[in-house]
Amino acid sequence: MKENTGIGRETLGKFFYDLAKIVFTGLVVGGVISAVDEQERLGYIVLISIGVIITGIFVFIGYEILNS
Repeated sequence: MKENTGIGRETLGKFFYDLAKIVFTGLVVGGVISAVDEQERLGYIVLISIGVIITGIFVFIGYEILNS
């Protein structure tokens, strides 16, 4: 039973890492690319900041799950 719990934790940790990658790609990389083309950059800077914060939160959650 302990082995099954370890597999579940590993899967959940990887899930949060994957969420972090998706958020980073969608918000941060997409925001940077959009900010290069546009003159109104404030909205994209906010979007990029939110993306970095959410990415960090998901990475932290994934790290804590995998190392507990």
